Amino acid sequence: MSVPKFFNTAGPGKADLNYLIDPLRRINYDEVITMIDQQRYFVLHAPRQTGKTTSLLAMVRKINAEGRYRCVYINVEQAQAARSDVANGLRAIVSELGYRVNLYLGDPEPSGWISQIMEEAGAFNALAAMLRRICATQGQEQVKPLVLF
Repeated sequence: MSVPKFFNTAGPGKADLNYLIDPLRRINYDEVITMIDQQRYFVLHAPRQTGKTTSLLAMVRKINAEGRYRCVYINVEQAQAARSDVANGLRAIVSELGYRVNLYLGDPEPSGWISQIMEEAGAFNALAAMLRRICATQGQEQVKPLVLF
């Protein structure tokens, strides 16, 4: 049974379920890619419910399809539950990063590294250690920079 499209007011829009404007037409994609090529940081800033996450997810799909970069989107909001517990907050972030690398890049390994990385690197260095490991594990014949949204 097919569900009729509807206007989404919670979470990222999905083209097959929601009415939405093409998220890649709402941003200057060429400018974003230029900043990525130049290894620059950028901020996507807009009011709530205006399509920021939907646009980022569309860029992840496009960047990965183009094949020059490996691109991953991660939401670290779940770390807020840890409040002032840095170790558990970073464990949540590193765990989510492992899940997202698997989701967007098809690499099943990162989620299995979390305990080892937390133990070896410690809470304050776990994220950097996880990113280094993700970058070091790709096949040498296809080394591509990692883009993290």
